[in-house]
This record gives sequence, C-alpha cells and structure tokens, in this order.
Amino acid sequence: MMSISVFGRFQANGKIGCDLGYITLTFVVEAMATANAITNWYKMERLKRINQGIGDDDDDDNDDDDDVERINDDDDGFDDDHDDDDYNNENDSLISSEDALLSSAGTLRNFPPMPVTFFTIDKKVEMGQMARLFFPKFGQFLFYLTFCLYLFGDLSIYSAAVSKSLVDVVCRADRNSSLLKANEPCFENSNITQKTAYRLFLSAFLVIFGPFVFFNVQKTKYLQILTSLTRWLAFTAMIALAVRRLLSSAEPHGRPQPVRNAGVLELFGACIYSFMCHHSLPALLTPISPKSNLKRGLAADYLLILLFYLTLVLTGIFAFPDIQQLYTLNFTPEPGDPRYLLFVDYFLALFPVFTLSTSFPVIAVTLRSNLQALLSPSSPYCVRQIIVPALGVIAPVLLAVIVDDVNTLVGFTGSYAGTGIQYLIPAFLLISAKSAVPPELARYRNPYASPFRSNTWLVLVIGWSVICVTFVSINLIKY
Repeated sequence: MMSISVFGRFQANGKIGCDLGYITLTFVVEAMATANAITNWYKMERLKRINQGIGDDDDDDNDDDDDVERINDDDDGFDDDHDDDDYNNENDSLISSEDALLSSAGTLRNFPPMPVTFFTIDKKVEMGQMARLFFPKFGQFLFYLTFCLYLFGDLSIYSAAVSKSLVDVVCRADRNSSLLKANEPCFENSNITQKTAYRLFLSAFLVIFGPFVFFNVQKTKYLQILTSLTRWLAFTAMIALAVRRLLSSAEPHGRPQPVRNAGVLELFGACIYSFMCHHSLPALLTPISPKSNLKRGLAADYLLILLFYLTLVLTGIFAFPDIQQLYTLNFTPEPGDPRYLLFVDYFLALFPVFTLSTSFPVIAVTLRSNLQALLSPSSPYCVRQIIVPALGVIAPVLLAVIVDDVNTLVGFTGSYAGTGIQYLIPAFLLISAKSAVPPELARYRNPYASPFRSNTWLVLVIGWSVICVTFVSINLIKY
C-alpha cells in the first residue's frame, strides 16, 4: 500500500523501518520454531509414556503367552482385534485425537527415542495459535483486538483507494488537490459532484464485494500470482515513466522539502506498511524447503524491498511537483499523449482497483474470523454468523465515507495498529516463547533463533514503539 500512497515521506525513515522490520521478523521466526518445538516435545512425552505402558504390559504377559502357545499352536485362543480394541480403549485418556494414528503397539515400539531436532518450521503455526500458546487470556484478547483494528483499517483504506481511483479516472476532474472537492462537479454541466460520485462508488464496492465476508475464500493461488505480476508490472512502469519525466526538460519537476513536521503521522504509518509481512510469515515460510538459508534469504528480501522502494520514492518526488494521495494518479492520461502512453496511464490509474479489489474479500474474511475469536463460545448463532460479519465489512466502508483522505487512514492504521503487529506483538511473542520452553528442551539448539534475541534488542524495539506512538500522537494533536 505504501507504494501507491504517502510514499513521499518514506525516504526520511525507510532505512530505520526496514532494519526494525527485519529484526522483529526474526522474532516471529524464532517464535514459530519454538511453538513447533514445544508441540513436538509434549507429543514426544505423551508417546514415551504410552510406549512405557506397552513395555510393562508385554513383561507381565510373557509367561501367559508361552502357556498359550503350548496349549494350542494352531489357535491363539483369543481374538487379536478384540485385544487391540481393549488396549486402545484403555489409553484413550492418554492421547489426543491427533495422536490416534500413532497409538498402535507396533508403531510405538518402533518410534525413535528422540527426534533429530525439535526446533523446526515444518508445521504451520499461525499467529493466533502462537498467541494462544504463549499469551495469557488478557494477552490473547489484546492480540486479537490489535489484529481486528489493523484489518479494519485495511478495509477502509482499500475501499477509499478503489473509490478515489475510480472518481479520478471517471470524473476527469482537477487532480492538483489530494482531497475530494464536495461541490466540484464530476462531469461538466452535471449535478453529480465528486463527493457524491465517491460515495456512489463506495456503495457499489460494498454491494459487490461485501457479501464475500459470509463465505470462505479458498484456492486463491492463481489470483495471487496474477496480482503479484500486475504489481510488478505497475511498479516497473511507474519507475520508467518517472525517469522519463526526469529526463525531460519541458516537464516541471519536484523540489521536495527536507523536513515537513505535519507529515509525521503519514511517515510512520507508511514505513510500517512498507515492511509489514509479519502476520503472513507462517503461511509464507512453512512451505519453503530447504530452510538452511532461511535467515539469509529473508535478509536479502528486505534489502531488495528497501532498494526497490527507494528507487520508486526518489524518482517520484523529484519527477513530480505535487504527489497525489495515490501515487498512481500522477500518471493520469493527458490530451495529446501517444496511444501506448494512454494505455499505460489508464492501467496505472486503475491499478488500485484491480489489486485491492481482489484482496478485499480475503481481508474481510480474515477480519470476520478474528472478530469471532473475540466472542464467547456461547454467543448466539445470529450474532456470530450474521451480525458480526456484516458489521465487520460495513463499518470500514462507513469510515471511508467519513474520512476520504487515504493518507490519514494509512497514518492511523499503520502508526497505531501497525505498530502493535510489526513491533510489539513479535517482541512479546519472543519474550513469552523463551519463558515457555521447558528446561529439558532448552538444552537443544534452535537453528532459527533470532540474532537479536537478547533483552537489549527487545527493550530497544518496545521503546522505539512507545516513542513512535507518543510522537505521532503529539504531532497529530499539534497539527
């Protein structure tokens, strides 16, 4: 999202955001490996207890088995299936449902005494599962509340960005202002104003994509691939067109101010949005194989992202005298442009519509699931399955109606809820994960341990988060 909004403030703080984003990313990776290790450890302990019980039973029955063989070599004198059922019934209280397939005597006798390693990322452990494993009840509540606020802001940003893009393309109005003009006509000699058109597009967007919140969105692999290719194509086109404008002496160029205090809110929000991937790490990292160079690969990814953003930012702020809320709207078609350039300009202007519309249903379903996790298990069906999902998709759109400035929405969501997800939650996950490791398990090496796991780095990250939120709040009140 940063790459199409408020990116003009990014260059002042992008390096710090990248560094801290990578540091907290390693916190999440270690917490994932620790969650896998604790799960493997306790499962191993259960299996060892069951295996010990089988060994004791075998010792007690050795003499009886010899007598049975002497009585009748052709007939065992008992039903094997019946005895297996008795054994399984006796041990039902010792094993969980996920271990049921491992409860046969033959499997347990051949089970290795210890696995090669406990600390792996072979099983996907989502952020919510880690919160339930490591956090107390109140911590879990704060975790889900933070996620809900972040997703709520995401949906508002997506709704506003899509609708504003459509207004700017359809209405063909003055684009020198980043805010919608309430009384400016959308068309010449038309009674429909820009503000009215914006609200109409928001309503249509809600009607088309809102109902997805009541369903499960699955099998989005090819949709995600198409969206990623579209983004890379759009980003490359924006950089190329900005460089083309910089090389043209006939075009007015930008002269950005070194410092602008009023942009602090958007600055921190944009920087957090730029490197926010922590909530998606379990799904991203678990399928990767082999994982021997995982930390190096993640570091290279973050460096590549930083270089890409800096290229996009620096070409943009010097190429254009004014930066729109959505950077893509700086490439709107102009009379006299070549046909190929018109096509590229329309593609870039509508780029948020294509990409954000496909992401909206996924985010809406995720918000619904997190809101339902906050409810009591005894909540009425109507509340859980109808009222909560409906509010989860209608309320963000209503917020986009009230606040049509995308910069403000990004600033609030990134600076507050985003700080929790990118900085505070990873830090407290690591703190809780380190204290949750059993002493017997602590002697094993964790190959995914964060190089920044010391208390000094944890205090630094938490302190930076508090300073940022405080500074943003003071700046918001002042300006």
